[in-house]
Amino acid sequence: MRKRMQRAAVLVMVFCLLIMGSRVGADAKVIRAKASGKAVNENSQMIIDYSNISKGYVMVKYKQSTKVKLKAQVACPTGITYTYNLTAKKWATFPLSEGNGEYKVTVYTNVSGNSYATAGSQSFKVSMDNSLSPFLMANQFVDYTSSTKCVKKASSLCKNVSGEMKKVKKVYDWTIKTIKYDKAKAKTVQSGYLPNLDTVYKNKKGICFDYAATMTAMLRSQGIPTKLVIGYAGSAYHAWISVYSEKDGWIDNVIYFDGEKWNLMDPTFASSSNSSPAIMDYIGNGSNYQAKYAY
Repeated sequence: MRKRMQRAAVLVMVFCLLIMGSRVGADAKVIRAKASGKAVNENSQMIIDYSNISKGYVMVKYKQSTKVKLKAQVACPTGITYTYNLTAKKWATFPLSEGNGEYKVTVYTNVSGNSYATAGSQSFKVSMDNSLSPFLMANQFVDYTSSTKCVKKASSLCKNVSGEMKKVKKVYDWTIKTIKYDKAKAKTVQSGYLPNLDTVYKNKKGICFDYAATMTAMLRSQGIPTKLVIGYAGSAYHAWISVYSEKDGWIDNVIYFDGEKWNLMDPTFASSSNSSPAIMDYIGNGSNYQAKYAY
């Protein structure tokens, strides 16, 4: 009798753990890219997989082992060209950030100095199933999975929280209280740096790029379309985060960096359009306030 009771207790514990695990997993909405192989341009050097352009992304891999610098460019229908670094023999995911239209992806290898040779290219016309898709998934600049620490934290923070702006505030408050600005890293960071979100989470410090990528990953994992935007306010290089609200559409600059610290726009902005004087003054003074890239 005692053994039956013990066995029943163990089964109950296992069942509870499974239920708890399924709940945690359901909280995060992590969308990862796949190189499906249905539409590719491949040669001995590289492969461009454009099988999932309707889902808002393209994937690239340089196939050979090499120590030379590798780059990929994504020329967009808006006339903007995004330039990315590649790591040999590793897939990279690039968002089709500029909407529908004609794109061209080109892979380059460094010859000497600033000279590069073309390894291959592919043009394609994009018609997305959902224009928000590029801003709901992981990519090279905002790289995360369901097991990434900050993604798990977002699930915990946003549990039982409804409404995009309330979740934005939860994520923002946690990030600025937890992550400290790394001045030493800011002085020594090299061109081409990409955030490792688990490292940022562990060290609890980072540069602006780390802050932005962390918050973007956390919000996307909660099903909130989020843009990590890089641009200029006047002559100053600047970063901000825009989110999509079902009620109000894209809300620009919800979380923004003013050159010294990250700031949160009045969280009532979306529902009342009653922005705080500080944020309106900030935006109003940015006569050259211009987005350049969105990741």
